[in-house]
Amino acid sequence: MLKENLMVKALNKFDDICFLVIVDGEEYKIGEGEPTFTAKFKESIPVSKLLSSTSLALGEAYMSGNLEIEGDLYNALDYFMSEMDKFSIDKKAMKKLIFTSISKKNQEKEVRSHYDIGNDFYKLWLDETMSYSCGYFLNDNDTLYQAQVNKVDYILKKLYLKEGMTLLDIGCGWGFLLIEAAKKYKIHGTGITLSVEQYNEFRRRIVDEGLEDYLEVKLMDYRDLKNSDLKFDRVVSVGMLEHVGRDNYQLFIDCVNTVLKPHGLFLLHFISGLKEHPGDPWIKKYIFPGGVIPSLREIMNCLAEDNFHTLDVENLRNHYNRTLLCWEKNYKEHIDEVREMFDEEFVRMWDLYLSACAAIFHNGIIDIHQILVSKGVNNDLPIVRWY
Repeated sequence: MLKENLMVKALNKFDDICFLVIVDGEEYKIGEGEPTFTAKFKESIPVSKLLSSTSLALGEAYMSGNLEIEGDLYNALDYFMSEMDKFSIDKKAMKKLIFTSISKKNQEKEVRSHYDIGNDFYKLWLDETMSYSCGYFLNDNDTLYQAQVNKVDYILKKLYLKEGMTLLDIGCGWGFLLIEAAKKYKIHGTGITLSVEQYNEFRRRIVDEGLEDYLEVKLMDYRDLKNSDLKFDRVVSVGMLEHVGRDNYQLFIDCVNTVLKPHGLFLLHFISGLKEHPGDPWIKKYIFPGGVIPSLREIMNCLAEDNFHTLDVENLRNHYNRTLLCWEKNYKEHIDEVREMFDEEFVRMWDLYLSACAAIFHNGIIDIHQILVSKGVNNDLPIVRWY
């Protein structure tokens, strides 16, 4: 009982919300008012683990089945994440997990550990476009598919594309953005990725769409752009910057600068933080090894260093909350199929990942921004927004 009370005492700091904790049949109330959810533990989590990393301790407890949430998982996390500023983290103890190598070899391994889980898995809960990034909901009744089409259309309009232009997509995923650009604007596009699964699927889609004369995809690290002879009228990168690492942000922008033609446009779409933070231990250990969320201000500074002129900055945070809730719904509808592919720990891990990220965006712990810039001054663009 002493051990159990110590865990409850550690959880008592989250008393701005009200919830119940049950351990071995004993019920404890945290906070005042009506409980918003119930956290049921088979056994206590050592306080040392909670103090070392609250998110890692609770995340692993949920994955193993030691922790069950009575009620809706997203709603519980939405309440709990409002207290995330009270999470403990021992940066010294978590150093190896938080600060990983930014070498090409290691980052390639990290990227593939997430995106090469298998195309069949991602097809279960993404929409038909296979877009694994924030959608854009123009209307309340937009489906996930429509939101992803909206997002790509919006990006392509921002890029002010003209027929015959060249477009580079850094971190191209399964290729939907470039496919749409080729079909609607007749551009010549190149996509680069480190994921073998994405590379193979994108190649197949190019052939299926009859776009071999317009598109190509390369297994290529962005760092290799700097020593290439490639040049483009436009560059786009959606949801890739989070894998670059803080020490490489300027290098990433430098590489874009190398391949973008003078006066060209660059659109950068990325998850962002209000301030610089090394990252969450649970996410880094189980979901995105090596992932780091950049702050908006540090990216703006990097862009200025290469004489990129800012044309627009837009926050799409609530769109990502809704996107993640759509993914979570799809995932749960196909959870039996996921169980045929992976063990129960993975099934619970991914469910927690999607629900927690939706809650994190809803609470404004992280944002998502689109930045549109020109390389140098471009006086040939409309003087009002054209998108």
